[in-house]
Amino acid sequence: MKYIIGFDCGATKSEFAAADLSGKILLREEGGPANFLVIGVERASTNVVSLVKKCSVKLNSPEFEIIVIGAAGAGRKEDAEKLRKILAIKLKAKKIVANSIKVIGDHEIALKAAFSNSPGCILIAGTGSIIYGKDSKNKIHRVGGFGRMIGDEGSGYSIGRKGLQAVSKYLDGRSSKTKIAELLHKESKIDTSEKLITKVYRKIFDIASVSKLVLQAAAKKDKTALRILDEESDELIDHIKAILQKMRMKKINIAFAGSLLTNKNVYSNMLRRKIRSSLPSLKIIKLKHSPVEGAILIAKEMLSD
Repeated sequence: MKYIIGFDCGATKSEFAAADLSGKILLREEGGPANFLVIGVERASTNVVSLVKKCSVKLNSPEFEIIVIGAAGAGRKEDAEKLRKILAIKLKAKKIVANSIKVIGDHEIALKAAFSNSPGCILIAGTGSIIYGKDSKNKIHRVGGFGRMIGDEGSGYSIGRKGLQAVSKYLDGRSSKTKIAELLHKESKIDTSEKLITKVYRKIFDIASVSKLVLQAAAKKDKTALRILDEESDELIDHIKAILQKMRMKKINIAFAGSLLTNKNVYSNMLRRKIRSSLPSLKIIKLKHSPVEGAILIAKEMLSD
């Protein structure tokens, strides 16, 4: 029996699904992070291959027809091809046959998951941020996705960075007390400027993970946290407005992906309110499928091409 595989490679975890050639999912697994922009191509590819190997054992099959991998940053062809080549080498070393490997952006599998082949746009806000849409003429548009150095506004990384900035100002005496500092101390034992600097610059520190502390502080009505979320949700509204201008459609559906928006929290509720009040042409819908199922759908379409 032949199989196809789909991956949704995130910064904190990877989701994996194996299906038969009809697209029926037979196996699901979760594994370690595989966002190569964050952890590097070597570690990301190792985590992907580990999951494929586990799948191979469970299905008693060393051969897969197609593997589709959705990963942040893979919208850039050079980066996608680099990851694909390394995966091919590592799979061969494990004596696993992959007749075809396709590496694409995580926004592509999310768009497929949300709308199949219909028009619509998908707003992703997890560690990073991007909005990606297909108009009524099947033309693809994107806004954002510039990465944490010059972009990712409205993302976990951007919220976490602003949270740390607020803590640094408080520790310096440049701003009033914020509950973010209290939560950071409780979680990471940071209560001085020196400890904060050491943690951020001398050790591997997940800045995006601080976003959850900002969300917790905002839920307690912390003014600093609420201000940060207000600013960052405005950034996502700007993303949406920009893509609407490109798509030129009177009515359009939008779906959310990424943990910040798919989970119920102060931030996702705030964004929904802003969309309802300022963008009446948009209708917020739920994903028809999960992103990893979107990868399976793409793999299935590749079979018929």
